[in-house]
Amino acid sequence: MTQSLTGKVALVTGGSRGIGAAIVRRLSREGAAVAFTYAASTDRAEALAADLASSGASVAALKADSADPVAVREAVQATVERFGRLDILVNNAGILVSGNVEDIALSDFDRQFAVNIRAVFVAAQEAARHMREGGRIISVGSVGAERSGFPGTTVYSMTKAAVASLTRGLARDLGPRGITVNTIQPGPVASEMSAGMETMLIPLIALGRMGQDTEIAALAAFLSGPEAGFITGAALTADGSYLA
Repeated sequence: MTQSLTGKVALVTGGSRGIGAAIVRRLSREGAAVAFTYAASTDRAEALAADLASSGASVAALKADSADPVAVREAVQATVERFGRLDILVNNAGILVSGNVEDIALSDFDRQFAVNIRAVFVAAQEAARHMREGGRIISVGSVGAERSGFPGTTVYSMTKAAVASLTRGLARDLGPRGITVNTIQPGPVASEMSAGMETMLIPLIALGRMGQDTEIAALAAFLSGPEAGFITGAALTADGSYLA
């Protein structure tokens, strides 16, 4: 570990499990103080926080549903109050509710929009009010922004395409302040969400395997660090050539 993030403070939304938890662990190992939000996985959130704290890390678990814009703003504010600053925001929280266009409920459309899009904007807006030059905003999107791939993912893919577009706009708005904004677009990653789908997905991946959450976390750590200072407005794909 380079400890390239020593002295930095990060907030990761949806950080209690999966890719989010891997990002929390990686940023912490790189020296950052890390706050993370969770909506329902209280036991996992507390276990992750306790595990990192036992190794001397500065960590805070914050209960906040990303569908609630007030809770998102308060999580940003709580991070600043706890650690005194905010340097890195990772918008990782996201949901997928599948359903063909003629069947999906409008409430499912609204919740995916609220968590996958509105929360990203609200968190970035509030974080930008606290960030100094060198700040980093990173959103975890999806290759679904470029290729829906399967029936039933219309709304999810729309939200992830919107994340990429929002990233470009934020990069323009915040660039003059020295704040970079990027999105990571993972391909198929081994997770609870993809469990049981490996047989279908692996033949579509050139490397012949599922991605690992630690690989996505490594990219997030790089984008958070000083060597990524000239990368902004980008959608960086990590998909084993799934899109090729």
